[in-house]
This record gives sequence, C-alpha cells and structure tokens, in this order.
Amino acid sequence: MSINALGYMEIKTNRLDEWVDFAPRILGLQLVEKSSQGLMFRMDDRKQRLIVSDGLEETSAVFGWEVDDSSALDALASRLEAISIRVKQLSTSQCQYRHFSSAIAFQDPAGNELVAYCGAEEASDAFEPGRPMLGFRTGPLGMGHAVLHVKSINDLMWFYTDVLGFKLTDYVPDPYQVFFFHVNERHHSLAMVESGKTGIHHIMLETLGLDDVGQGYDIVQQEDLVAMTLGRHTNDFMTSYYVHTPSGFMIEYGWGGRTIEPQSWEPKRVEHGSSFWGHDRTWMSPEELLEMRRIRAGAVAQGLRAPVQVMEGNFEIGAGRCAWLDGFKKGEAVNQIV
Repeated sequence: MSINALGYMEIKTNRLDEWVDFAPRILGLQLVEKSSQGLMFRMDDRKQRLIVSDGLEETSAVFGWEVDDSSALDALASRLEAISIRVKQLSTSQCQYRHFSSAIAFQDPAGNELVAYCGAEEASDAFEPGRPMLGFRTGPLGMGHAVLHVKSINDLMWFYTDVLGFKLTDYVPDPYQVFFFHVNERHHSLAMVESGKTGIHHIMLETLGLDDVGQGYDIVQQEDLVAMTLGRHTNDFMTSYYVHTPSGFMIEYGWGGRTIEPQSWEPKRVEHGSSFWGHDRTWMSPEELLEMRRIRAGAVAQGLRAPVQVMEGNFEIGAGRCAWLDGFKKGEAVNQIV
C-alpha cells in the first residue's frame, strides 16, 4: 500500500481573517505562519498539518496523502499516468513552502485535488496548542480523516481502491450510502457520502483527551457553531461533535477512535445508522431529524454498544465489576460490536 496516511490538508478560501481566530481558539491548532500565501497551522511535531490559502468565493480543498519515500511516489505517478491521469510535479519552492521534500499533484475522477508527498519536515520546537488541551492523536495514523461529498460512490471507489490502494473498512446503507476506507490502523482516513454533491464534507481531528472534546463543545455551543450534536459513532466508536467552519464545510472534533488490523480486516455493513446516540444535524428539518432518530432507534432497541477505545495514558481502571463484560467473556448473548 503506497499511501500511508492523510498527512495534511489545504483549504482555499477567501475567509483567511476568520481562520486566524477560529483554528487556534475553537480547534486548538497553533498558528505558525501568516504570509501573503496564507496561514499555516500545526497540531503536532510536524511543521504543518493544515494550510489555509487565499482562494475564490467558493471554498475548495486539497487532500494531502503521505507516502513512504520517493520510490513510492514515483511508482504512484507511474500508475496514475498509465490510466491517463495527468500528474504534475510540485516545484522545489512549492514543496519547501509546504515543508516536505517532493510531491505530485493530480485529480480524482470527480475533480477533487489531491497531492501525494514524502519527506515531511518535523519542527524543532514543541507544539503549543491555541487553547489549553492535551493535543492530537496523529503520528502514523496521520492528521485524522477526510470525508467527500460524491454524486456516485461507484464512480470513485475503483480509483481509490484499485489505483491508490485504499481498503474498504465498512459502509452504512441508510438513510444514504456512506463508504469508509483505511490506509493504516485508523478505522478510516477517507469516507464518501453519496449526497449528490461534490467537494469536501468534513475533516476529523482526534484529541488525546475526552475533556478536550467536552470543553471544545462548550465553546462551540456558546458561539452557536454546532453543526452536529455530541454523539458516538457505531463504526469507528468516536465520541465527537461537528462544528461549522468559516468556509462552510464541517470539522468533526472527537476522541476515542477505533484502530483496526489492516491485514486481517473484513469489510462490514453497519446497521442502524452511523451513531449509537446523538449527532443530530442542526440543519435538518423536523421530519428529517425524526427519520434519522427512527433509524438510530434500532441500535437502542437492540442494546448495541461497544467498549470505549482508550490508549496508554488516558485511562485508569476503577474498582467494580462489569456484568456486561463478564457475560461476554462467558459467551452469553451480549450485543457488543466488535
């Protein structure tokens, strides 16, 4: 698999002044550069993970996919050119600005702008979040995940799986199709929502602490920026909310995402919608919300649940017994998603 992570994102927008405040104060990102070209933000030891550059009235995005080395980059370019995808080599100055050694730019069949790159630079100083928080879960998992609006999943799925090497994780059939794809141990680095539209749907950032999500949720509620309420997803087990960005798309802000074993993973159909609870869409009509809740009620009726996904250092074991876990270990019928 040549692509190993969603490494960075570039947002082209005419709302740079709003992002100067939004990204640090609302998201906790660190503004490290402000120039005529745009804004550059850190979220870990990398010199950049998010670039916001000056664009036209309509917002667009560049999805930055990381590969291991220059050999992998050359092999990817050859695969793309073999199916008549136009590949452009980024110049030395373009790579230096983005803080990686080499890169190619191309488009998927729907016209989404993609960059594949290698040699990302690390900063010499520690990450300083824009608001008090523990930080973000990145490393080999990449910066998070990206979700695309698509008119037809079938029109794009072949390109991402057969050409770029993404693997299907699972899919949600109702109330509309959503397909999830992985390139590493993160449950998904890419998803496609068959909404009939094109372009960016949302980006996900995963924090190291649940309290970072809760405190962020307080902030976005106070400022009336909630796009989707606090909830927990049925497939990647993320506890999250969604916030409106200054440029019209959403950012999912979450904690506790699931990791998988890519070599042995088998794709699954996800029943009863995408959330165990919550994630009400604030833009929906009362009728649409009622339908979403009806679908979600299936998970409630069956008592579906999943273990909280923790990592070393962000949990403690308390005293007590868990009848649910004890029953599962004994082989008794328990509606646990695994």
